[in-house]
Amino acid sequence: MAQEKFSADAVTQRSSDESAEIPSPPSNYVYKLDLRLIPVLGCTYTILFLDRTNIANARIEGLEKGLNMPTNGFNTCLWIFFIPFVLVGIPANLIMGLPRVKPNLFLGASMLILGVISMCQGLTHTYGGLLACRFLMGFLEAILPAVAALLISEYYTRKEQPIRFAMFFTFGVLGPLISGLLAYGIRRMNGIQGKEGWRWIFIIEGLGTIAISFLVFLFVPDYPEKTTILSGAEKTHLLEKLRLDKGDQKLSFKDVNWFAVFTDWKIWLPTMMFFCCDMTAASISSFTPTILTQLGWKAERAQVMTIPIWVTGFVFELGAGILSSRTGWRFPFILFGIILATIGWSIQIVYSDSKGLAAGTRYFSLFAMSAGTFLQMAMTTSWMTNNLRGRASIAIGVAIILGFGNCANFIASNVFIKTEAPFYPTGFRTGLGVTIAGAAFCLLHVALLWWHNQKLEKKRADIGGEDDQHEYRYQY
Repeated sequence: MAQEKFSADAVTQRSSDESAEIPSPPSNYVYKLDLRLIPVLGCTYTILFLDRTNIANARIEGLEKGLNMPTNGFNTCLWIFFIPFVLVGIPANLIMGLPRVKPNLFLGASMLILGVISMCQGLTHTYGGLLACRFLMGFLEAILPAVAALLISEYYTRKEQPIRFAMFFTFGVLGPLISGLLAYGIRRMNGIQGKEGWRWIFIIEGLGTIAISFLVFLFVPDYPEKTTILSGAEKTHLLEKLRLDKGDQKLSFKDVNWFAVFTDWKIWLPTMMFFCCDMTAASISSFTPTILTQLGWKAERAQVMTIPIWVTGFVFELGAGILSSRTGWRFPFILFGIILATIGWSIQIVYSDSKGLAAGTRYFSLFAMSAGTFLQMAMTTSWMTNNLRGRASIAIGVAIILGFGNCANFIASNVFIKTEAPFYPTGFRTGLGVTIAGAAFCLLHVALLWWHNQKLEKKRADIGGEDDQHEYRYQY
């Protein structure tokens, strides 16, 4: 495999002679990329979280009664979705690596079919039919975030990535926010065409997914080396900038050491961190509307009261991404997010043991959990891709972190036991334990990165050398 020498950081850290080899950028084309990539790819993540949360909104509008679901039926609807979701991400990104596969066609077709199946949730008249729809949706939704995250990592340098991943993941926060707004309005459609309000939630949001799929067909670009959204000079500058920052991203998949990729601790430790923070995300996505109704608010008000929770996650996620891009640090922000989530879970535990709970205090805890978990999700993904080299490693990495990382949904969908409502002691204690485990994985990860860098610096002090495709400094 050819090895190309490149800097650990951007062009500015190379000698003036080497930097002169790269022509000055003909324009500030990064903003052109932002406008073309982030909104349309972000919408794919919005759809993922919209479909996670709309079933929670439908639940308080009568879904369980309407389909005569068993006691644990709602929990089953949640976890069955993630069986195919975990399995499909890696094959999807491997398919994306094939030379004749175009991202816009692959993503667009997946979203189009997803929208149709999503609508069918509102048309089915049996519990089994709903389970079938949820299972099929898991296959299609696994493709969306994995492919989108891969494209983002392909177009931006390591310094540019944190804020872009933050923007991408904030679109995910928009999913439950929009779902709450839509559910508030759609519930008034109850009885139209003889359909209950919860059916219209699925039908209308499925139509929205179909509409967005056409935007994906039209606007999602190809890989950087094949892109047509930049001029020739802009494309040349982008490819050279990426090569100097991250090495050869276009290495053929057939030359990859797949065992090394699939056993890379730089993939699996961030995945475990993502898993732990996603426990919080899955819990508040699936159960917040229900918890709010059990705190005494009626269904209509509960739908609206979910919105500020997601806005808080949006603000913290985006703010941390901006600061991370400016400072170059990742793990301090992740630890801060873990502390916030820990505070939220702790409050819920205290009041789950007390019959004299204050609804306002438990409501506040949901804000801390939202801020902490969504901050971590974007930062952890960015941190992982920053320390990987080559398209194959990043393709597998983002598929694993977004696929296996979402396995927390299996836990979240089974520890909130209906008979324990409204205190859910099992669910809240499990959430706290998993969150603390995330802190341990984070500290272990940064310790291993530091250890690697110390060894590398000692080696280079003795024999010299610079970062290349296989030996390079890791980022904290």
